[in-house]
Amino acid sequence: MANQKKNIKGIIIGIVLLGAFAAYLFQPLLFSSSTKDISKKASKSITVEPKFTKEGSLVFINTALDTIRQVNIEIADNDPERTQGMMYRSSMSYDNAMLFIMEYERQQSFWMRNTKLSLDILYVSADMEIVTIYKHTQPFSESPIPSFKRAKYVVETTAGFCEKFGIEEGDHIAFTRSD
Repeated sequence: MANQKKNIKGIIIGIVLLGAFAAYLFQPLLFSSSTKDISKKASKSITVEPKFTKEGSLVFINTALDTIRQVNIEIADNDPERTQGMMYRSSMSYDNAMLFIMEYERQQSFWMRNTKLSLDILYVSADMEIVTIYKHTQPFSESPIPSFKRAKYVVETTAGFCEKFGIEEGDHIAFTRSD
């Protein structure tokens, strides 16, 4: 009787070990599709395209003090908003722009990480003068895009905006927040 119990116990242990070994061998076949599905769902939730939210308006003013163009703006004035910026967006009209309000006027630097569309990036001093313009930036690039001059504000528009409307370094901006 004792030998029979040992044999049954040995058989059970052998079956458990064999099952564990089989699960180890066939793990990629058993779990690969569910792992891929979970991964896809996670990446979709992270990369949902943000919607443009009008939070004010901004005008571009030339050196003769004429209004060149007025646009609706979304304002990024805190760290999470500044970090998110234009990431994951696939389009923006010439009627919209994003205004970044930085904490301090100093040399700034942006990049195009996770940014799908080409932008014009305008660095603006505390006295609202456009000090540096980058046109047609490279989507998804992680290369720095430095202001080289002190800037308190950064305006991002769709690529080609500055050429289309004649915006140049030395021009100014003015903006108001919506109520």
